[in-house]
Amino acid sequence: MNLNHLSYFRVLAKLEHYTQAAEELSITQPSLSHAMFALEKDLGTYLFEKQGRNIKLTKYGKIYYEYVDKALSELERGEKKLKELTNVSTGTIELGYIYTLGPNFVPKLIKNFTNADENKNIKFLFGQGTTQSLIKDLKEEKYDMVFCSLVDDEPDIEFIPIANEELVIIVSNEHPLAKNEFIDLSEVGNYPFIGFSEKSGIRSLISDLFKEVDINPNIICEVEEDNAVAGLVEINYGIAVVPKISSLKYYNVKVLPIINPKHERFIYLATLKNRYLTPSVNLFKNYSIEYGKNNFLNK
Repeated sequence: MNLNHLSYFRVLAKLEHYTQAAEELSITQPSLSHAMFALEKDLGTYLFEKQGRNIKLTKYGKIYYEYVDKALSELERGEKKLKELTNVSTGTIELGYIYTLGPNFVPKLIKNFTNADENKNIKFLFGQGTTQSLIKDLKEEKYDMVFCSLVDDEPDIEFIPIANEELVIIVSNEHPLAKNEFIDLSEVGNYPFIGFSEKSGIRSLISDLFKEVDINPNIICEVEEDNAVAGLVEINYGIAVVPKISSLKYYNVKVLPIINPKHERFIYLATLKNRYLTPSVNLFKNYSIEYGKNNFLNK
């Protein structure tokens, strides 16, 4: 069945006049007649009948018109929606990011991006999670892109470094280590630790740091989210290695820079390789890369 024939049928059904319908469709009357003949042949019934010099819908034509009109209207709405989503100035971007980026990095990035007049009508749909969950959702195309940690053995994903985060030790202000101003990781092996779960992208980096100083930390519990770690440290349940995020200032904890071992913690922009990105998504991707270079990576 020809989609053009259905469009012709809808116009002819509304006007019930071949000449007027052909003019509106910008086709010849014989072409319109041929299309309706083919459609009626496909359906095995007459859709129109003559009424003097004009035509009118048959009983079956009226029934069929209701379905055709609804179907074509849905297709038109779908086409309109796709154009809105893929338009470089009015598209929608589905963005996921790890918890540490919620209070500061992502809001500032979005503000700077949408401050440009040409980007102000672009919409965002946000989601947060651990690196593992974000990568899973990215591969299922829930997100167009995510900000997360680097994950090994993901050949179908492109990881681009976008920012770096300092790692620190946090302890309760009542903890013996709170008298320090900085810390060597080799000095903390005897204290209970609050660790990140396996779903967190930062877990492997922290484990590698402990291996460097030959420490097997006494991990008494594991959580997924940085603020949950800080809350447990605040009540002196344990100490923890965390990214130096802005929300730490709201907790009753002491933040200690790690002077040994030396380390770098990067945040990556992850997208699926060889997958189409809409103009607005591609615009934001390139903007984010430049934003990271100018504000973090070159500092």
